Amino acid sequence: MTAELCIFNAKIRPLFAPAGTTSLAVKDGKILALGSASEIRAHQGPTTQVIDAKERELLPGFIESHLHLFGGGATLSMLNLSDVFGVNAVKDAFTTFINDNPGDGVLAGFSANYTIFGDSIRPDRHLLDKISTTRPLYMLAVDMHCAWANTCALEEAGILEGAELGPESEVVMGKDGLATGELREFEAIRLIQKLSKLQGRDSLDNKGLDPVSEEARAHDRGLIQQAGDYCAQHGITTAVNMDGNPYQAELMRDLARAGDMAVRVSLPLKLTESDGPEGVDRIALFGEEVPGWLHFGRIKLFLDGVYDTWTAFTVTDYPDRSGFRSEPLIAPDMFNAICIAADKRGLQVATHAVGDGAVRAAIDGYEAAAKANGPRDSRHRVEHIDTITPKDLDRLKPLGIIASMQPVHPPGSAGLPIEPTTTIMGRDRWATAFPWGMIRDRKVPLAFGTDWPVSPLSPLYAIHCALTRTPWDTNMPDQRISLDDCLTAYTTTGALADFTEDHRGALKEGFAADIVLIDGDLEGLATDASAASIALTICNGKITYDAKR
Repeated sequence: MTAELCIFNAKIRPLFAPAGTTSLAVKDGKILALGSASEIRAHQGPTTQVIDAKERELLPGFIESHLHLFGGGATLSMLNLSDVFGVNAVKDAFTTFINDNPGDGVLAGFSANYTIFGDSIRPDRHLLDKISTTRPLYMLAVDMHCAWANTCALEEAGILEGAELGPESEVVMGKDGLATGELREFEAIRLIQKLSKLQGRDSLDNKGLDPVSEEARAHDRGLIQQAGDYCAQHGITTAVNMDGNPYQAELMRDLARAGDMAVRVSLPLKLTESDGPEGVDRIALFGEEVPGWLHFGRIKLFLDGVYDTWTAFTVTDYPDRSGFRSEPLIAPDMFNAICIAADKRGLQVATHAVGDGAVRAAIDGYEAAAKANGPRDSRHRVEHIDTITPKDLDRLKPLGIIASMQPVHPPGSAGLPIEPTTTIMGRDRWATAFPWGMIRDRKVPLAFGTDWPVSPLSPLYAIHCALTRTPWDTNMPDQRISLDDCLTAYTTTGALADFTEDHRGALKEGFAADIVLIDGDLEGLATDASAASIALTICNGKITYDAKR
């Protein structure tokens, strides 16, 4: 059978193909054959596109198991503050950004560290007023669970004197009776995001049920398309988008049907406590899937926030706040009921859980679903697992839970400061914080992602972070895993977590021709983040990114 595409002279590690495999053939979006160069030449015809890999490494396309495409696309036009520290540096960065973006609209920066103004200085409106008192501006925190706005932005949003919000969300107030500028969690952040051109449609608090003009829809489709192209640039062929709603489903379906998405998307329905078990049925509002390109089949829940805003739900007290453990965003009985309803319908549940109390509550909910509905291959997921108790580590495998984690999240990795997170978290939690090694040792499926735009999107950079992580103190466990383990978490197990392991995530005959070609040396990522880069990305047999173009 004549192939549409043949790749020759590739290096393929034994993890993905038998020894001696150097070439493959592609037809109709699938891998037609793998083997030696002579074996694959039998499938080459006069119209076959031929790629000489020149002994570079060939891998299955990366599966990004946790990101936010809409929000990520929005940040591509925002000011990136991840490497900016100090009042003067922030002012200079925003001044340049203001000059590049004339007008009177709100300006937004993202990926601002909690220590952006100093190790012991919490950002507030007064510091941001030093940048501008006449132009509204705000900064999104690196974890997207907090933002800081200047006085002008607070006034335009109508929240300088505060706002009544739901549990765990807060417009932080000062002793003077006015907002400090700090906005904690999604409901509060959206109040500022409504000032932007997107009017908060990219917010993680958006349920996607409000009417939107066709002009705005076209703009938003463009942002998501840019995000898909950005994924392809980083070798990603499947993206699990973790803040789905009916509006996003419409936009992504339009793009997929038009052939304008460079990446396959799995989209969950995001629910909150107020939706209740009945909210599970809202997934019907997503409409039709686009086979091979847009898949639904799961719900997304948030059980807590993050440590830096003291909204992570914990098993024991915060070390700096006696008697305080935060609160779950969904009460245990309600969370269990939602899990049972989703599981009964055959949906996968993915739950944001950062604190060890939230992780325990997620496991309890999945256990309740199994008891109520009977055991099944549910593959419910816990997203993040920043902290977990030793007891709960041993509960993951028996319940068939997927650990969906991000190597770029631990403090000290990916340019993140170690403080204040580790101190707020407390030393007693360090030994089982971000426990990739312990999860691997227990044979719990581990799927990797980045939570982009919370963290840089590149899987290669994330792998570098996983390989180079160091314990926060002596006598702490080394949670690093091997390069092959990392690659598995980004391919094979990513497919398992997405219920596509029978046709994606591997280099096998009949599997999707989702492939990435690497420039440089993957082994070098153990010491150098720039040791490897993406040369070529192929999704469904088509080139979606070529570094030479």
